[in-house]
Amino acid sequence: MAKKQKKVIVTAAITGAIHTPSHSPYLPSNPDEIVQNAVDAAKAGASIVHLHARKEDGEPTADWNVFRDILSRVKKQSDVVIGITTGGGQGMTVEERFAVIPEFKPEMASANGGSMNFCFSRLADGIDNPKYDWEIPFMKRTYDNVFKNTFKDIEYCINIMNENDTRPEFEIFDYGQLANVAYFVKMGIIKDPLYLQFVPGVMGGMPMGIDGLFFMIDQAKKMFGPDVMYSSVAGGRRMFRFETLCAISGGNVRVGLEDGIYIKPNGELAVNNAAQVEKIIRILTALDYEIASPDEAREMLKLKGKDKVNF
Repeated sequence: MAKKQKKVIVTAAITGAIHTPSHSPYLPSNPDEIVQNAVDAAKAGASIVHLHARKEDGEPTADWNVFRDILSRVKKQSDVVIGITTGGGQGMTVEERFAVIPEFKPEMASANGGSMNFCFSRLADGIDNPKYDWEIPFMKRTYDNVFKNTFKDIEYCINIMNENDTRPEFEIFDYGQLANVAYFVKMGIIKDPLYLQFVPGVMGGMPMGIDGLFFMIDQAKKMFGPDVMYSSVAGGRRMFRFETLCAISGGNVRVGLEDGIYIKPNGELAVNNAAQVEKIIRILTALDYEIASPDEAREMLKLKGKDKVNF
């Protein structure tokens, strides 16, 4: 039986860079909406918010000025842990992607476990009248996209995060990426505690499925020990079933409109991120799990604290 940890960390991934405004009218699609959704998710009980930036028309952007505005406003209004993306924009170099780390010096940031054919072109299917002209081409061009994360890139990422006391959140899209992370653990350059975020369901990576999740958890525990810290993403309509099982296995959970736009498996849309946070917390507390506060998450992940960020 899985060891039950004392507290469960709840991450809310607020907007991401995959869904577009035509998928849901509730997707946070400009800086003001992203800030409000992040603050409200924290009020609903999220321990961490994971942030991307978007322009006023909803298009994902790596513009530092937009990102800084979002980050500083969320920090001003909440004590929540703020984690940021290093995914960058399509075509950005690794140096451009990870320049956000010394620029903002966040408590946490995503770190990718390996290269992959990262494709979400199918999300364009069924959108006949997009709200904005950029949406369909943005999704379609990922059919010919390689998300590059070589060993050199990953080492660069780890080193720059170490230099800025930023905790990497290793996003694991497939089994081989666990082995990639294990290589750097053996090198001794990843500071404890290691934190893994399993990301099934992306075309080009591990398919969505409970068997696959449990296999990844089992392999992670064999590679890194039974107390390895992990969480899981679950897109689509099965988010809450998937996340509940991840918690029961000894892990943490992630919800949010970046990953899935629904609140029920019947296709009912979530009206905001807070609604998803409230639902997963209701489920977990009914199962006698306690939810980590932002400061408890900081202690569990050995984060430096919000006073040491640069935004």
